[in-house]
Amino acid sequence: MSIIQSTKNPEATQQRILEAAFLEFYKNGFQGGSLNHIVEAAGTTKGALFHHFDGKQQLGYSVVDQVIGPIMQQRWLAPLEDTTDPVSALQLAFRTHSKDDLDSGNWLLGCPLNNLAQEMSPLDEGFHHRINDLYERWRGRIAAALRRGIEAGTVRKEVGPVKAAALIVSAQMGIWGSGKSSQRKEVMSEAVDAVCDYLESLRI
Repeated sequence: MSIIQSTKNPEATQQRILEAAFLEFYKNGFQGGSLNHIVEAAGTTKGALFHHFDGKQQLGYSVVDQVIGPIMQQRWLAPLEDTTDPVSALQLAFRTHSKDDLDSGNWLLGCPLNNLAQEMSPLDEGFHHRINDLYERWRGRIAAALRRGIEAGTVRKEVGPVKAAALIVSAQMGIWGSGKSSQRKEVMSEAVDAVCDYLESLRI
């Protein structure tokens, strides 16, 4: 794509760069990710990249904010909105997304949010702040859904929503992380079954 075309479609160019950067960082990590690979995959130039982003660090922040955050919203948070049966919603999310990732091969790369958390949170405050905010939001939405379930009579009253939410998010991190590290589908599948059994125990 020419620079003239990119200038006429700045938002489209920015989005292509973000999507290419997400895939590059997902496959190779943030530190190992190549700007050359990103601009090549986006069909643009480094000049265009630096027009939209101050540098690799800001590009990484934008990937968290504008790509990974919305993925988390669509996959994990949206199914919990207004539900009074959070157990079923969470079980479906775990089973659906693990199957999709096992079928696509993405399980071999792990969870993009957890990957960045492990790599960059100890090294960069900007990454740490953004990633921690996403995990806090995730835990908060699960806790709120569990409270609604308790009020609706679908979740046991003895369940502690905050503690359960912390465990459920940690389970997701562990499931995708263990799949990536073991490179064995059965490890991930068995872990999904186990967390779904735990979720079932929260029902009345």
